[in-house]
Amino acid sequence: MRHRVFLTVLALLLAGQGDSRSESLAAKDVESAVFMETIAMPTPGEFFIALGKQCQPNWAKLLKSSTPPTTTDRERMALQLGVFVADGFIAIEAQDGQGVKNTGRDILAITKKLNVSQHIIARSQSISDFAEESDWNTLREELDATQNDVRLALLEQNDNALVVLTMTGSWMRQMDVAAQLLAEDYKPGPSALLVQPAIATHLINRIDALPDKTRNLPLVVGLRDGLDSARTHMLKGSAYNLSAAAVKELSATMSSLIAGTAEPSEKK
Repeated sequence: MRHRVFLTVLALLLAGQGDSRSESLAAKDVESAVFMETIAMPTPGEFFIALGKQCQPNWAKLLKSSTPPTTTDRERMALQLGVFVADGFIAIEAQDGQGVKNTGRDILAITKKLNVSQHIIARSQSISDFAEESDWNTLREELDATQNDVRLALLEQNDNALVVLTMTGSWMRQMDVAAQLLAEDYKPGPSALLVQPAIATHLINRIDALPDKTRNLPLVVGLRDGLDSARTHMLKGSAYNLSAAAVKELSATMSSLIAGTAEPSEKK
């Protein structure tokens, strides 16, 4: 129920946006949401458009410096990949062509290590070309398609656990950005975008269903605990907003989770 309310709120926030990127999610949720079995997860592009309409973020300030991945831990790489995809959309919102290209380079580097780069090499070049041309709308489409291509490629090689972790990383970065903005400048209305306990629960359930070898990794155990804490914060408010205190708690949790994805691999 709360998940359906969130999608409705997101659709309302998107409705009336003035440019070609702003079709209401209500009119195209089936086509443009990324699905993980039975639950629809709005893409970073959809989410950041809604966030931008409500909060007018300084996207350039939110864009992280690009850091080439160094880990050889496939689970950590999958989480980083999801974070980088979300960061690519932040660079698009900032209209930072070089930032988009840097993120595309990092995505390609990770997919090479995960043995799925052959599926996105052409798209990676297209992303670079469209960034040169400042074609932001087409860039959103290409980055969405890149994320889906990577997911399908991982499924083809039976890396289902990495699909779960990639999608989790992308969602975590979305929540991290929104919670950070609202913790600094609290607004009750936009805080509804953070009320996503159904998605948090779904991701937790997917992690719980992973093979024991993956589920018991310290990285994954910490990830699950963090998602559980995030869900707890989300459930403190109504379906339509969170308190300022809950937003700050959620922001701290998401920042910690994001920081954890970039730490050196644990010794196995």
